[in-house]
Amino acid sequence: MPRTVRHAQLQRAERRYGLRTRDYAQLAAFRFALRRFLRFSEQAAAQTGLTGQHYQTMLVLRACPAGKRLSINELAGQLLIKHNSAVGLVDRLVAERLVARRPSTTDRRKVELSLTARGHALLAKLAAAHRHELQQVGPVLTRFFGRRQAAGE
Repeated sequence: MPRTVRHAQLQRAERRYGLRTRDYAQLAAFRFALRRFLRFSEQAAAQTGLTGQHYQTMLVLRACPAGKRLSINELAGQLLIKHNSAVGLVDRLVAERLVARRPSTTDRRKVELSLTARGHALLAKLAAAHRHELQQVGPVLTRFFGRRQAAGE
């Protein structure tokens, strides 16, 4: 296909979806900010001997309202992983004494998960570092969403 035909097709597609170079630049900047934050998160977790998924697991558990406990199934849903993968994550965190498993008070077939005191302390340290990093990345994300709202999207 000749270059001019391809170029015309691309222009039609971009007009159809209302895309301009600045839209691609904003999406690329947004993706970069997300990737930068995720890389930071993986590295921060690794410095404490955890994986990113371990940190995410602990974060999900801590984010539960006071008095509520998550089951393995609910945790898997929050992490977008399979039940057996969540079991493996929890097994490792229990072995590190960061998470506790208790029989459910409402359903004998389930276990409820919570952070241990050691888990709370480690998570607080990691969460503080993540909050600081978000303050660095935040302005890029704010600009992205601000432009999207201003454009009526």
